[in-house]
Amino acid sequence: MNKSPGSTSASARYITADGERALREELQYLWKVKRPEVTQAVREAAAQGDRSENAEYIYGKKQLREIDRRVRFLSKRLDELTVVDRLPNDQSRVYFGAWVTVEDEAGEEQCYRLVGADEFDLSKGYLSINSPLARALIGKYLDDEVSVNTPEGWKVYGITGIRYEELNADK
Repeated sequence: MNKSPGSTSASARYITADGERALREELQYLWKVKRPEVTQAVREAAAQGDRSENAEYIYGKKQLREIDRRVRFLSKRLDELTVVDRLPNDQSRVYFGAWVTVEDEAGEEQCYRLVGADEFDLSKGYLSINSPLARALIGKYLDDEVSVNTPEGWKVYGITGIRYEELNADK
């Protein structure tokens, strides 16, 4: 997942319901499970005496700082995110949350879901809405072509599929 605390663009504030749920679960885990475990480990290490040369104590304190930093970030980030929890009226066009299948000039197909910056994961096919390809795809129809400037030069992609998943609030 990409952590983009400095993002200020409007699209950087959008997240899918699944993405928001994952961030809330991570926050809950860090606060209710991980932090108490590390706090107990630090307490036990501190009881062993000299803290200046106690590796367990020093490492535990570092872990606590990292956990606290992540908890602060997640709490603040969740407050500023807008959850996109409904399907668009016009599902024949590409919008946030869509699964889009594109074909490159070589005939290779890839399927991506357009998601928020906090939840992108290319191994799952989740493409950040802020990426050049996603920005080019927004608003396009089936069979449209888009040109994207990549590090290897300009590439043309054809849209071969657009689909939306039904939203399930009970997940």
